[in-house]
Amino acid sequence: METNYLVLVRHGQSAWNQKNLFTGWKDPGLTELGKEEAFKAGQHIKKQNIKFNLLFTSALKRAQDTASIILEVIEESDINIFKNEALNERDYGDLTGLNKDMARQEFGKEQVQIWRRSYSDGPPNGESLEDTYNRVIPYFENEIMPALQKNKNVIISAHGNSLRALVKFIEEISKEEIVKLEIATGEPIFYEFNESKLQRKRNW
Repeated sequence: METNYLVLVRHGQSAWNQKNLFTGWKDPGLTELGKEEAFKAGQHIKKQNIKFNLLFTSALKRAQDTASIILEVIEESDINIFKNEALNERDYGDLTGLNKDMARQEFGKEQVQIWRRSYSDGPPNGESLEDTYNRVIPYFENEIMPALQKNKNVIISAHGNSLRALVKFIEEISKEEIVKLEIATGEPIFYEFNESKLQRKRNW
């Protein structure tokens, strides 16, 4: 049975990450550190000697720019790229644009923590992780999984919460545990696809 691969990458640091702001669907670009993180992600991926066929990313610039840098580093800028808002970050609603420390002062530390790390409770006019999961996973099942089943090697360049949703689905992590998962900017997560199953490669 032929083995192929899925790689998940969270975008590099954005200008709003640097300022500690809730970003959501807003569209700031990468900082210089963010570009460096994307470059290093590309180097890490290149070491695995995988020939990629497809890249999926969100509708947001920080994920797309991270993808472009990675593809340049791995010398595969000509592969097919699919952009879709299904892979966007959580919509933080009324928290969008607020400094996280200021939000804690305004709404209370415990309430902001619930909005950030509860599975089902989202901020006012925003999405919960559950809402994010419910838009990410159908897209993954309908658009990305069929490519893996056709022995394609795939990169997904996206966001902390859209990737958290994917990891929950792929690794069958509970609602209670997935909210504790931190996904660092610019650090690839590798999966091996074999016999219709995705298995995480821990030591790559």
